[in-house]
Amino acid sequence: MAVTASRTKPPGAVLTDARADSAPEVGLSSRAAAEAYIGGVCFKLGPPALIGAELEWLTARGECSARDSRPDPTVLADALGPYAPQSISPDSPAVELPGGSRVTLEPGGQIELSSAPFPNAAELCERLRYDASLLRELLEFRGIRTFSAAADAERAARRVLRLPRYRAMERAFAGIGPYGLLMMCNTAATQVSVDAGADAAEVSARWTALYTIGPALVAAFACSPALHGAPQGEWASQRMRTWLRLDNPRTRPPVHEWADPVSGYARWALDVPLLCVRCDGGDWSAPPEATFADWLCGALDDEIGRRPDLADLDYHLTTLFPPVRASGHLEVRYIDAQPGAGWTVPIHAVEALLSTPDVVAEATAVAAPTAGRWAEAARGGLDDPELRTAAVELLELAAAHAATPEAAAELAAAARRCARGISPTEEFGALS
Repeated sequence: MAVTASRTKPPGAVLTDARADSAPEVGLSSRAAAEAYIGGVCFKLGPPALIGAELEWLTARGECSARDSRPDPTVLADALGPYAPQSISPDSPAVELPGGSRVTLEPGGQIELSSAPFPNAAELCERLRYDASLLRELLEFRGIRTFSAAADAERAARRVLRLPRYRAMERAFAGIGPYGLLMMCNTAATQVSVDAGADAAEVSARWTALYTIGPALVAAFACSPALHGAPQGEWASQRMRTWLRLDNPRTRPPVHEWADPVSGYARWALDVPLLCVRCDGGDWSAPPEATFADWLCGALDDEIGRRPDLADLDYHLTTLFPPVRASGHLEVRYIDAQPGAGWTVPIHAVEALLSTPDVVAEATAVAAPTAGRWAEAARGGLDDPELRTAAVELLELAAAHAATPEAAAELAAAARRCARGISPTEEFGALS
């Protein structure tokens, strides 16, 4: 759930809450101008060449089962030193780790690595492994442990990051039930970012493929059956459950209705309710149910007192949480954090399944019968025969087109695991 760049940053790059990282404060002339701007910055065209990833871990001082074990941000900042994000250490240089990753922090104290972009998944994984090892050492030296878990099964959701953005987010989600705070504080994901495509046709094909294969990959990598504080119910991915039950206008765009993802995404983005409005004070709450389009056309002049500029639109784009988010590149956001070093498998899978236009088309066809079955995938996972079949076939296809023998072996093993109906955690255990 990190705040990711929507303008010129590459896959894995991070945009902070600071206005300095946003666009110049330039006005927007019309809705048509805003839609054109969104299309240009969210879907940057170019031959697919790069891949990035974001990895998240739960953190605790001592055992994760301890009720008050969430580390204080000041302790995290001290442990991270010059690598600390400015969200917890405003004067930090926030330098990259040696492998090119930047550290960010989620509202509940989850730690995240946002990689630099790389030309292939093998190099990406090698650099992330190095940075993850260094990050673990830095934290453990100060008594902070990291846990590979997609959902916190032990602790009540509690926000430790006190930024105005997250205060407004918690307030906005409070009326929906427990899912907002649970998502913010008690979940973790493995995210993969890829280039959008060289032209409109390729963008549409890659976008469609990532959405079509989504439910099968949710089932393949679901490993969060327990989430403390979640309403009763058995789910293979409690993490994905929180997204499915959370603020549907923001998290579930009607992609099946879009003839073109670029124009469809732009229209949808403007009609999503504002999550927050940045201001000099500490209260960033937005007028209830008001959309960015409302703000743009002047309907919120009395409440907000000004019209939005490009910096406001850039920031609004970071408050959209669809399964695949367009941020210049395409962010795959629907995969659970994996146990141990298992995060390499979904990275290799996405790379292989998008490796050529022919493979993109074949993956789309394989997953077509399960397209849109997000809830069934999150609830039943591999227990659903149709989703299990799609997961196995997709991973076998990925293994056949993997870039390296090592990646092919990982993907083939994952396909065999899915064929047995075994989750990643059941196969490998919950490793830190």
